[in-house]
Amino acid sequence: MSELTVETRDLEDVTLLYPKGFINAHTVRLFETALQKAVDERRFKIVVNCSGLTYIASAGLGAIMGAIEEIRASGGDLRLTELNETVLNIFEILGFDRLYRIFPSEMDAILSFREGMAS
Repeated sequence: MSELTVETRDLEDVTLLYPKGFINAHTVRLFETALQKAVDERRFKIVVNCSGLTYIASAGLGAIMGAIEEIRASGGDLRLTELNETVLNIFEILGFDRLYRIFPSEMDAILSFREGMAS
């Protein structure tokens, strides 16, 4: 069994990524590929549901940082949801909680893309 799987699904204009397991130097390519596929398909509203993510190492954080510039430059964003205590602590210690919006539930993260869109 692999240390990481990443499921992807689209809900209207939001792409949802579900990494399950560990994101580290050995598994990061799988996560990067899923992120890049969304970007290549011009899907710039991305929610990473971390409910199945056991641990994220610096390689995983680098993958997120590597994609965010193009995502935000294209008018989108990457939101995180359902982080366990270990993963949340990693994000907080490194200040990633100030770079990315983190939500308690997947629906909150999805709905956050609707904020301010009515004109």
